[in-house]
Amino acid sequence: MIGLREIQTAAQRIEPYVRRTPLLECAELGVTVKAENLQPTGSFKVRGVFNALLCHEELPRGVATFSAGNAGAAVAYAAKRLGIPSIVVMRPGSVPEKVAAIRSHGGEIVFTEDLFGTCSALCEERGFALLHPFDDLDLIAGHGTIGLEIGAADLVVVPVGGGGLISGIAAAMPGTRVVGVEPATANNMTYALAAGRPDPLPHKPVSIADGLTPPFSGEHTLEHVRALVADVVEVSEQSIRDAWWPLMRATRLLLEPSAVVGLAALRDGLIEPGERTVLVLSGGNSAELSPRASL
Repeated sequence: MIGLREIQTAAQRIEPYVRRTPLLECAELGVTVKAENLQPTGSFKVRGVFNALLCHEELPRGVATFSAGNAGAAVAYAAKRLGIPSIVVMRPGSVPEKVAAIRSHGGEIVFTEDLFGTCSALCEERGFALLHPFDDLDLIAGHGTIGLEIGAADLVVVPVGGGGLISGIAAAMPGTRVVGVEPATANNMTYALAAGRPDPLPHKPVSIADGLTPPFSGEHTLEHVRALVADVVEVSEQSIRDAWWPLMRATRLLLEPSAVVGLAALRDGLIEPGERTVLVLSGGNSAELSPRASL
């Protein structure tokens, strides 16, 4: 497991490449938000990717990952800035806007249902490094820099996909109540916690919050969540939709559905608010400009 030392080192390492995103008070909703949608690629993912690529003495020949979109865009962006090629393996039918974003940063995309197997084969064929999109300790340390920037809080609510984001934040904030939220239709962390191991879900994870739909959690992330996270709760698709526009209206920020699951859980009464509650807004890469149109 990672600790504060690794996260503090990561913060120094990635400082030239990422933004220190604002903490915004949202009196209308009674929360503070950490606006990671304002990162260069529109999500928190650049933090962990830069740390993972920069923590070794030499850059890899190239880098590959598998992704629903945000991790892929971060890998393509970071690789381009560091001068190495990148490959992103995605499912067919991925969000077109996220596909376009990866290509705009110079990433090569390969579509397949076998994400990990195809990514591994491509890395072996081309001599690239495989960067896991969430279950990598250096990646987790990079994401933990968000926790350092949040500082004091009674409660931090974090979207959960593979668990890399919440693992890093919880490691950076010992003694703080950190709660994760995932879609009920893509509840891989809840499933892993119940099973005691990161087994794949028995069904294909599908959600409007497409950034939270990996088919499994990871060994490292499960260990961190089990040890450091107070709770992980599940929200329905309708609750995510119902929270989307109110959060965008109140914050004046463009957000994707993955970023609003924390507010959905608070509105549903699944989490007891703290005196200072911080919602981590994980990204703003939305396929729809008008969430009200989908209600």
